[in-house]
This record gives sequence, structure tokens and C-alpha cells, in this order.
Amino acid sequence: MPDLTGKVALVTGSTKGIGLAIAERLAAAGASVVVSARTAPDVEATAVRLAAAEGGTVLGIPCDVADPWQCAHLVEEAVRRLGRLDILVNNAGLGILKPIGELSVEEWRLQVDVNLGGVFYCSKAALPHLSEHDDGWIINIGSLASRNAFAGGTGYNASKFGLLGMTEAMMLDVRYAGVRVSLIMPGSVNTDFGGRVQQHERDWRLEADDCALAVMQLLEFPAEAHVSRIEMRPSRPRKG
Repeated sequence: MPDLTGKVALVTGSTKGIGLAIAERLAAAGASVVVSARTAPDVEATAVRLAAAEGGTVLGIPCDVADPWQCAHLVEEAVRRLGRLDILVNNAGLGILKPIGELSVEEWRLQVDVNLGGVFYCSKAALPHLSEHDDGWIINIGSLASRNAFAGGTGYNASKFGLLGMTEAMMLDVRYAGVRVSLIMPGSVNTDFGGRVQQHERDWRLEADDCALAVMQLLEFPAEAHVSRIEMRPSRPRKG
């Protein structure tokens, strides 16, 4: 795994699930980590717990990524308190899985605002800082739903298809500014995302730490190499 001593990483949606696993991996590799989510008590408790476990610098800054002002504040506060920003992991997301006839306008807007708008807002705020050291990273956590539609995914698929296109366009926009942009697209993951029941023991699905491992593998590539997209699937999905 890469040595991230001296680096600063910000992970949105990082009080549970994939985001928490990523924050744990980054902190274990020596990075100073900013954890963030909407609920302030959860953010603070996660930061305290992670700092105690890894012994490094961990800050908790609440943020609703659907709000562009809060995203700008999140980035600026992280830089003010830690002096720099090297890695942004856009992980915050939600899924409201309903057929189009049952999906409300508010539910549609919420998914687009969080899953797509939040990535735009945080990335735009972070780019000036990420480009300062000629080795910045934006890693977006998407889904296989970014290219595979399914019934009930009208809003979710739309936001994730958009994330795929936005990530690849961003990559082209900033590649000569010293910032690499990648997308990780996991399939079924053993978390409580979308109201699923999380299994306490590993079953056929991916685990959150599998996705965190993919983040660390991206960060290990030399500056001359760039993996723009990682698709992840369970090795042996449940049949039928």
C-alpha cells in the first residue's frame, strides 16, 4: 500500500459503509483524513474513533453535499485546518429505488443533487488546492448502475450514468493540471445502502473494504500511469 504520510485526504459520506472503509485505509497509510457526512454527532464520533484507532490526524466536518455552499465550506475548512488537500474521494450518495410512476419530483431531485451535484460542487471547490502539488487525486465512487440500467432505477441510474460521463470529462479537463480523476464502480456491496440488511459475516457480495482497497491501489500508481475506471463485481454472485 502507498505511504501517504504528509498527504491530506477528504472523504465525503464517510461515517459508515464504503466511505468509512476508505477513510480507515487512508488513515492507516499515514494520511491526515477529513471525514464528513450530514449528521454532525456521527461525524464527530467517527473522527474521534478513527483517530484513536490509527493514531493520526482525523478531522470531522459536517456537510450536506447537495448544498454548494456547504461543499465549498467543507473544502476551505479542511485546507485551513490541515494546510493542504491532496486527495478528494467523492463517496456520498443515496438511492431511492422506485418505478418512475412512484418516484416523486423531490426524490428525483434529491438523488441528482446528492449523487451528481455533490461531486461537482466538492470537486470544483477542491481543484485549486489539488493542483498545487502536481499530484492531486479525485476518486469518485460510482456503481455498476453507471452503465447497467435496472427497473426501479430511474433516478438512481440517471445520476450514476451522469457521474460516469462527468468523471471522464473531468479527467480530460484537469489531466495537465497535475490532477488524476478516476471512477470506481462496484456492484453489490454488503452495506445497508438502499435499505438492504447488512450481513455480519462475509457472503457472496463485495465488502466495503474491497472498494477501499481499490482506492489504495489507484493511489499506488506512478504519476505517469492513470487508471481512469475500475469496475468491481462479486466473483460468484448468487444465482437466480
